[in-house]
Amino acid sequence: MAAILQGPQDAAYDLHAHKWLIALAVMLGTTLEVLDTSIVNVALPHMQGAFSASVDEIAWVVTSYLVANGIVIPMTAWISSRFGRKRYFLLSVFTFVTASALCGAAQSLSQMIIFRLLQGAAGAAMIPSSQAILMETFPPEEQQMAMALWGVGLMVAPILGPTLGGWITDNWNWRWNFYINVPVGVAAFAMAAAFVHDPPYLRNHEKARGAVDYAGILLLVLSLGALQIVLDRGQRADWFASPWVVYATILSALAFVGLALRELRFSAPILDLRILKIGIFNAALAVTVTFSAVLFGTLLLSPVFLEELLGYDAWKAGLVQAPRGIGSMASMMLVGNLASLGIDTRKFIGLGFTLIAIGCWYSSRFNLQMGMWEIVWPTTVMGFGFGMIFPPSSAAAISCVTRERMGYAASLYNMVRNTGAALGIAWMTNRLVSQQQIHQARLAEHFSVFDAWRLSNAAARMPGAPAFAYAPQIISGRKQGLAMVYGAIQAQAAMMSFNDIYLILAAACVIMIPSYLLLRGELNQGAGMSAH
Repeated sequence: MAAILQGPQDAAYDLHAHKWLIALAVMLGTTLEVLDTSIVNVALPHMQGAFSASVDEIAWVVTSYLVANGIVIPMTAWISSRFGRKRYFLLSVFTFVTASALCGAAQSLSQMIIFRLLQGAAGAAMIPSSQAILMETFPPEEQQMAMALWGVGLMVAPILGPTLGGWITDNWNWRWNFYINVPVGVAAFAMAAAFVHDPPYLRNHEKARGAVDYAGILLLVLSLGALQIVLDRGQRADWFASPWVVYATILSALAFVGLALRELRFSAPILDLRILKIGIFNAALAVTVTFSAVLFGTLLLSPVFLEELLGYDAWKAGLVQAPRGIGSMASMMLVGNLASLGIDTRKFIGLGFTLIAIGCWYSSRFNLQMGMWEIVWPTTVMGFGFGMIFPPSSAAAISCVTRERMGYAASLYNMVRNTGAALGIAWMTNRLVSQQQIHQARLAEHFSVFDAWRLSNAAARMPGAPAFAYAPQIISGRKQGLAMVYGAIQAQAAMMSFNDIYLILAAACVIMIPSYLLLRGELNQGAGMSAH
């Protein structure tokens, strides 16, 4: 095992000779890590019954993974510099697979939470490590293609996760959502062991060992851990109406300030915040925060809309969202190929935000009688937009620094990406609930008791009426009429809140269309630096 983790020390080893095998190896790891953020969600009700847990208790299965993941991601480059990137990557894959098997075999909720913490901490290293590996493996002219291939796992896995998880849970058992990681993880470990090797500056990692930034580690854990818990569980606690949310937010903010002051002064920091002095990196971060918030936020909205309002089952909802993933893959491959031909792809960032804005604007006009095709085409357009943004923006962020700092740039970039996704999900969840309450109150003002009874009977007689608006036979009795129309008001209020959110997202994407101009004159220069 030690020999596998260490790898060959031949300085003349040619990474480019096996670049596509390296890309496949690290993409498998990335796909597994991202898939596990969403595949388990649909199995939570089954796990709740198996462990006799409440809804709030079982939610820690998801929260524990996200917290551990968010904390370890920014530490990846620092750990790699001390112990070697290949060694750390392989150890992460091995630990992730082991933790997955333990999750599948867990006999209590406490065991499951511990194993999920271990799984999240191990999986965190795969994303920034694999990104840095690809950027160093591929020549500058092919780095966007590398990011496109890597982005397939990062962007498509969350889309397929709920569908795959639902199918596995219904046809096998919820435990197989974890066991399925084992064979794929073993393949990723074997390929990475054979083809991934550290660059020369990381092989003598003993030289990087110095004073350990214990204070920085503590501040990082407090800041990101408290923030992730607030974002993931704040909705259940009614946000700042709960004292613990207020205290945790203050703790996170103070820890962030302390972390920034500490890292800028320490000789061997956990986070290399000096990268933030590079203009192109900051521009890429602005693109990434918006991109991640919209991407992962809409991934949350789509299944809620399809399953709860339109009555789709998990399999049908997954099929409706599948073209979005296909669109993302197609546009990423297109942009990657154009970049390898020497074409400046920065303008595709503006085009991508334009397509997302169009898709969001059309989605803001959805109603409760939408047909499947009317839903598929705007989400596919959005998928094309997402795929156009990711390769040039991520390549610009990582390639604007020297090779020795790429790992730190990848860690910082993915920390911000992860935080942007969490913020987007939290904002949309809160907005969905608050807007629904507002619209529900306004709609209810327009109905008298007689109107409610009369309209409910009319709704029951309408052919093809939505499931929430009719009964098997004509409704008799005022109580039944009121209940049925109240359900219709709730559904319509939810639909209107979805429309509001998509309209805001469309406006945000329109604002971001010119953002590609901030990358002007820097992208090619950054790629050239990475080649030195």
